[in-house]
Amino acid sequence: MQFRTQIPISKSNNPIDYNSKILSVGSCFVENMAQKFDYFKFQNETNPFGIIFNPVSIEKLFSRVCNEDVFTEKDIFFHNERWHSFEVHSDLSNADRQELLETLNKAISETSKKIKEATHIIITFGTSWIYRNIESTEIAANCHKVPQKQFLKELLSVEVIQKSIQNTIDLIQTLNPNINFIFTISPVRHIKDGFVENQLSKSHLFTALHSALNTEHLKLNTEYFPSYEIMMDELRDYRFYKEDMLHPNQIAIDYIWKLFSENYISQESISTMQEVDEIQKSLRHRSFNPESEQHQKFLAKLQQKMNLLEEKISHLKF
Repeated sequence: MQFRTQIPISKSNNPIDYNSKILSVGSCFVENMAQKFDYFKFQNETNPFGIIFNPVSIEKLFSRVCNEDVFTEKDIFFHNERWHSFEVHSDLSNADRQELLETLNKAISETSKKIKEATHIIITFGTSWIYRNIESTEIAANCHKVPQKQFLKELLSVEVIQKSIQNTIDLIQTLNPNINFIFTISPVRHIKDGFVENQLSKSHLFTALHSALNTEHLKLNTEYFPSYEIMMDELRDYRFYKEDMLHPNQIAIDYIWKLFSENYISQESISTMQEVDEIQKSLRHRSFNPESEQHQKFLAKLQQKMNLLEEKISHLKF
């Protein structure tokens, strides 16, 4: 008997391996996946501008990167004793104006370089709801705790999101026409918007994304990974959520990663991942008697394993 339904997942036509260079961008869920890439020692760069939830703000940042459109003083503002930009996450905010501009423009040049080198880009969309600054009419990627009365809340239409996704793909392909895209919708529910509003938001993302990906010229190097569907259907139980009952817990993240790795990572890389996992677990091991001969032998054997793997894969470092 089957006690749950399983989401069918197609094997990737362009799987990731240890030679791949990955850029991950988008909502907080992409950071959960990035932690896995980092743990298994893949070449991965994550959210150079911080967590971004909506597709239009993601497009705007890629437009800056691909057109080398640098940030200037008109793009930043001072609030609560720090300098911010509405286009990026508050993690990049700074008490010093010049340092913030340098950080933002360094992120532009480094992201441009990463896109040109990347084999894969993973983009995770979180919401269709946006906050538009009343004074500038620009969409804010992050409001930085500026009073809500300075913004209008809007739901992006399917047409606007679809065009934004197509623009994002086109922009990235100007720098790297051979890059492989993996899109996904974040399984995190944005209940602050409201229960019905969250469903509406996600449905706009689904419709727009699949409409964009079904465009004939995009089918070759664009793929969709169903992380939202796995969370909502296979993991349809609150024991798979954190205490807030909104974010997937570690068990859920581990399970979604398992399905991702089985279908989007090359078969040849699985054995290397197992070796890395064994070493990572050994590195976390705490001995009751660190000075004992037995533990010294354990450390020597572990170092040998690390050396062999680092020789086999040049970028891999423990």
